[in-house]
Amino acid sequence: MSLTIGVPREIYAGEKRVAAVPEVVEKLIKLGFAVRVESGAGAAANFSDESYQAAGAQIVASAAELMGGSDILFKVRAPAPDEIALMRPGSTLISFIWPAQNPQLMQQLADRKLTVLAIDSLPRQLSRAQKMDALTSMASISGYRAVIEAANAFGRFFNGQITAAGKIPPAQVFVAGAGVAGLAAIGTAANLGAIVRANDTRAEVADQVVSLGGEFVKVDYEEEGSGGGGYAKVMSEGFQQAQREMYAKQARQADIIITTALIPGKPAPKLITAEMVQSMKPGSVIVDMAGEQGGNCELTVPGEAVVRHGVTIIGYTDLVSRLAKQASTLYSTNLLRVTEELCKTKDGVLNVNMDDDAIRGLTVIKDGSITWPPPAPKLPAAPPQAKPAAAATPAKKSGHGHGAGEPASATSLAIIFGAGALLFWLVGAFAPASFLAHFTVFILACFIGYMVVWNVTPALHTPLMSVTNAISSIIAIGALVQVAPPLLAGTEGRPDTLILGLAVLALTLTAVNMFGGFAVTRRMLAMFRK
Repeated sequence: MSLTIGVPREIYAGEKRVAAVPEVVEKLIKLGFAVRVESGAGAAANFSDESYQAAGAQIVASAAELMGGSDILFKVRAPAPDEIALMRPGSTLISFIWPAQNPQLMQQLADRKLTVLAIDSLPRQLSRAQKMDALTSMASISGYRAVIEAANAFGRFFNGQITAAGKIPPAQVFVAGAGVAGLAAIGTAANLGAIVRANDTRAEVADQVVSLGGEFVKVDYEEEGSGGGGYAKVMSEGFQQAQREMYAKQARQADIIITTALIPGKPAPKLITAEMVQSMKPGSVIVDMAGEQGGNCELTVPGEAVVRHGVTIIGYTDLVSRLAKQASTLYSTNLLRVTEELCKTKDGVLNVNMDDDAIRGLTVIKDGSITWPPPAPKLPAAPPQAKPAAAATPAKKSGHGHGAGEPASATSLAIIFGAGALLFWLVGAFAPASFLAHFTVFILACFIGYMVVWNVTPALHTPLMSVTNAISSIIAIGALVQVAPPLLAGTEGRPDTLILGLAVLALTLTAVNMFGGFAVTRRMLAMFRK
């Protein structure tokens, strides 16, 4: 029997997102689920009840009716105690939970005998978990929106302009923290034409900052700042002192500061002091994206925009909800990917597989038992290193000769050189003297052609040109040997007229081939010059 997914209206103050959009509802129904949506659940994100009905969902009038009759609940914010009381015992909840920060909530959910998947507990280090990573989706939206809020409060253009009325310098933007939200802010500000600088405790993000059009500002203190799960770690006091000095310098120069520093389970670190705010230019803007956890600025008022010392300090805690339609679409897509992992049979039945690292990390409560924190996920083993060529197992000998690319054995080389020596002895013993002279010239021409032409760096010509020029060199040297005697010794030793004519013809054709090849090569190289 297929299960029912319920999508209630969010009751958290200022929350405009909805956990499933009509487009995703259609896909959930194709997986075999029935979908019920509380009336007005998507109104704040511009999704009407009619759009959900058109997608195949059933509209339910009240939260009590919806939650009491649903096997699975999709939510954005963690449920309030009143909502938990309405949930059917034994049902499944997929939502933001933040188990480390909410132990009381965890116990209330466990007492209700629920199975809870916390979307914020996804093991982000697993590559296949990226499609389910709602934290990244929401952070990218909040970083973008932070720049839009800053532009709204800022009194000038972001990009520099030269007009008939005067020159307008570009805005100077400093981003503290280059995680997902910070990188989104850097890219947005750079695209608007601002000069962007950024800092992060993790040195490895410097290349990402530069690739988005920003400049990475390094703290003059050596300490690695990478933490687990894609977050930064708490730094030493020495590093923090050097960091404060750098922030003080940037505050004096910047028109806009965007702070994103946040470590899960800990209060937001205070990066921007009141003295730094006072040193900023009048009309400057600070967007504190850590306002919900107390803020990175000492003067931030969570949820409000205030003016202190002539600087506008924005501490909004609902940046994601200010792009409710886009945020709802991305979040519901993340939940769809989670559901696909839970229902691989597409029969409308969930299978919470605790042997799956991604699902195990998400599952914080299973059938009323708290399973958080999960064990460390099993990362894939590093690929084995290739064995040195010398240690490779030799191929089995075969009576049909050597395989492709297999070096000849010492016995084979001895046989080949012995046969060559025997051939040369036969030529020297029985061939006429005139043939021997020409044969010697031929061998020398081959050797010179190989050494002179084929030793040229391959980057200067193609393999085909190498062979062509080698053959041309052989012909040219042979022809010169035939033409040289009459030029050096008069009529004495003059070769036959036919041989002399063929030698001159060979020289002419070879010269055309060689000089023509150089001309074509020069034209080809000219095509790549600016």
